[in-house]
Amino acid sequence: MTDQDDVHSLLSHAVEVIDRDHFIRAASSKQLRIKLGLDPTAPDIHLGHYVVLRKLKRFQDLGHLPVLIIGDFTAMIGDPSGRQKTRPVLTREQVQNNARTYLTQVGKVLDISRIEVRYNSEWLSQLGSEGLLRLCSLATVAQLIGREDFSKRLDSGQPVGVHELLYPLLQAYDSVAIKADVELGGTDQLFNLLLGREIQKAFGQEPQDVMVFPILEGLDGVQKMSKSLGNYVSITEPADQIYGKLMSIPDSLILRYAELLVDDLRIVEEIKNSMKTGRGRRDAKDLLGKYIVDLFYPKGTGERVSEEFSKVFKEELPPDQIPELTLDESKHVADLLLLRLGLVKSRREARRIIEQKGARVNGQLIDDAESVLQISSGDVVQVGKRKWVKVRIK
Repeated sequence: MTDQDDVHSLLSHAVEVIDRDHFIRAASSKQLRIKLGLDPTAPDIHLGHYVVLRKLKRFQDLGHLPVLIIGDFTAMIGDPSGRQKTRPVLTREQVQNNARTYLTQVGKVLDISRIEVRYNSEWLSQLGSEGLLRLCSLATVAQLIGREDFSKRLDSGQPVGVHELLYPLLQAYDSVAIKADVELGGTDQLFNLLLGREIQKAFGQEPQDVMVFPILEGLDGVQKMSKSLGNYVSITEPADQIYGKLMSIPDSLILRYAELLVDDLRIVEEIKNSMKTGRGRRDAKDLLGKYIVDLFYPKGTGERVSEEFSKVFKEELPPDQIPELTLDESKHVADLLLLRLGLVKSRREARRIIEQKGARVNGQLIDDAESVLQISSGDVVQVGKRKWVKVRIK
């Protein structure tokens, strides 16, 4: 049993809880099965996921059972929630590759030995045509296309695939399969979670309670943090990259990130107080970055990468631990060199960076994208202020 103070702590930050009174009674009297679904549409779990994983950890700490559903079946469709266009359909192989490290990543937040892990292909691939027809009979077309994201796309002339209409039904059936007592999700998931209640009732189960939490904006400060948009911070990125990305967020997101990602109220207050001083926003981001890094790395890692970051950006010195990469040849066209070292994603990006005087070898500017550079072992190639590679020649 969970006491009333602890029950109310589970409600913190929830934007909406349905059915709130039922949830309070249930959480006070029995162990609950808490459902969270993650679709491996990309290989990374990011800070947007952490908002809900953080709450799931609180449930676990109070003795309830997290049931993690890895949507290896539904990921082939892709959740249409909040999408402005149809996702590309993934192959089973792509989904399996993406899901390969999900448990390791979740283990950075939850005690994996005390959760139930299920893959929804276990029941959805066995549903068959008759089972799918029965499931489809439990919802109307008007009900499905009436959801805001679908109606917006239809109004703007964007297509909505039939497979996308099936997605919320399949996610709802997950709740039936695992007999969920509570389902957690972001506010963009409310339609799907409420449909889960209806489908459970149709299958003779008590409907799950639903808790939805705020959506974390991505690094651009505009759209939600998303793997497909590339505006995210993965919880398994190198510590210095996590810290560096958080130092780059718009000032308007500092308090928002602190509220949704930081459990330590003293740190939250420090961040708020830092915002009032002259160098406040930089100091506030530093506090936030160090805290977030230490969530996923050994304590003290945040302080180390903070010092390293200051060294690189303030003193314009290379970091102590520069990654090394071996090349077969010593002569390279400048833009191709940046591409082969993985410092850029395309020749176009390389040329843009070189034109903007953002690329150096051993501190010397590269001033021509088409110049041929003679590279020796030990040379340090730099792009911007954050990316460094030490070259080794075979």
